[in-house]
Amino acid sequence: MVKIRLQRAGTKKKPFYKVVVVDSRKRRDGAVIESLGHYQPIVKGEQFVVDREKVSEWLKKGAQPTETIAKLLKKAGI
Repeated sequence: MVKIRLQRAGTKKKPFYKVVVVDSRKRRDGAVIESLGHYQPIVKGEQFVVDREKVSEWLKKGAQPTETIAKLLKKAGI
């Protein structure tokens, strides 16, 4: 199964997440099929940036968003 999930990056106590499409059997920081955007929880302003067309395309193909990604997408209006 293919999932849309967050992949942690950044430094200690300053998280930065990439929004990626991965095979659900792979580990969190494993091989990425496609990168869709990023999420910066600490930064003010635009915290969540994704390519809406790519996200819609992957959702139509059957990719399952994780719970956190689903909340962020809903908040962004996707």
